[in-house]
Amino acid sequence: MSCLKCLKYTMCVVNFIFFVCGATVFGFGIYLMTSSRFSSMLPSLQAMNIANLLFITGIIITCVSFLGFLGALKENRCLLISFFILLLILMLAELTAACLLMLYEGKIDDFIDKDLKEGLEKSKESRHNGTVEDDWDKVQIAFQCCGIRNHTEWGTLVPKSCEDTRNATRYWSQGCLTKLKGAFERNILNIGIGVIVVCIIEVLGMCFSLTLFCHISRSGLGYK
Repeated sequence: MSCLKCLKYTMCVVNFIFFVCGATVFGFGIYLMTSSRFSSMLPSLQAMNIANLLFITGIIITCVSFLGFLGALKENRCLLISFFILLLILMLAELTAACLLMLYEGKIDDFIDKDLKEGLEKSKESRHNGTVEDDWDKVQIAFQCCGIRNHTEWGTLVPKSCEDTRNATRYWSQGCLTKLKGAFERNILNIGIGVIVVCIIEVLGMCFSLTLFCHISRSGLGYK
């Protein structure tokens, strides 16, 4: 019985922590949705911008963690098995997404390149559109880049954000596509470690919920 209580309260504490983390991610997603829209740089991915992804991720984390917390606290077998199934689905979805990214890496690069060109053309055609202009300017200033591959893609409308701060008469030599890919490659190890940690936590969560479910079933306690 003491082992059951220890497992129960461990699950409660861990899921409460994840609930708080999920709520934080959810709030940050809302903040980004109201402050900026980087998706204007990628016209085909208007619904897949960082703000929306954080918003959806936050909702999923809070809902799943609340389910696990309530299932453990109330010793409810139905909630515990639902928590287990949801974690399993999430882990399988993450592994599938990782495999697809590795399999179609070349096609994804081509798609992003094509979409960036479309976004750049729209920006050139309507420089009065503050959202599009701000998005490109923010990226070019942050990554010290210009255009997709170089400043010539802007034609005669090269924005000030392309100017090399060390020499105002020149533009940044590298394009933003190269800079963004470089930043991703430099952080690939951290991303990989993060994914592995998440998968380990999900596996532990499934093990805990299933163990608690079995203990409750054998003892005849809890709600069905």
